[in-house]
Amino acid sequence: MSYAIVGFGKVGQALAHAFARKNIDVTVASRRPPEALAPQAQAIGPTVVARSLRDALEADTIILAVPFGEHREVAKALPSWKGKTIIDAMNALVPPEELDGLLSSAFVAKAFTGAKLVKGFNHLAAAKLAADPVVEGGHRVVFLSSDDDDATAPVAALAKQLGFAPVKLGKLAEGGALVHARDGVWGQLIFQDLFRKEQ
Repeated sequence: MSYAIVGFGKVGQALAHAFARKNIDVTVASRRPPEALAPQAQAIGPTVVARSLRDALEADTIILAVPFGEHREVAKALPSWKGKTIIDAMNALVPPEELDGLLSSAFVAKAFTGAKLVKGFNHLAAAKLAADPVVEGGHRVVFLSSDDDDATAPVAALAKQLGFAPVKLGKLAEGGALVHARDGVWGQLIFQDLFRKEQ
């Protein structure tokens, strides 16, 4: 399984730290050329490699950590997303009418035709995501939701590999609504920094 993080702001860098901590290879990319990201990527760890967006999108699993408005540009980079898993780590602070009345991840899923989409890693602030998720024997919780049951299991396995405790919330419009932000209204589970004793 190959991984890429698209977007190298605070959240993208925080996730890169999580991969580096466990020596898991991850490609990072953004609108900036790879050579502009390379010094920061190398500083995070040897398993974090800056590449072009096109190269990064060859990964099996792609974490979207761009500002919400930019996801459509990323989606245009490939003619088909079949066989790819997209992890939506973004939050959309836009009015519901801009999302056709959908939750943000359901709206994002429409842009990535053919991909399996999982909402995840979006409810914690970047500093918490970057920190070691194992504290006093407990594992920091990450919430996952998807309309595709097959997609959640490998993302949960990745979360565990990174040291987090994945909690599946079910479908996007059901449990997933608890971790969505829309128009300045935050789901009840956003910013909840929870730990689970067992992995």
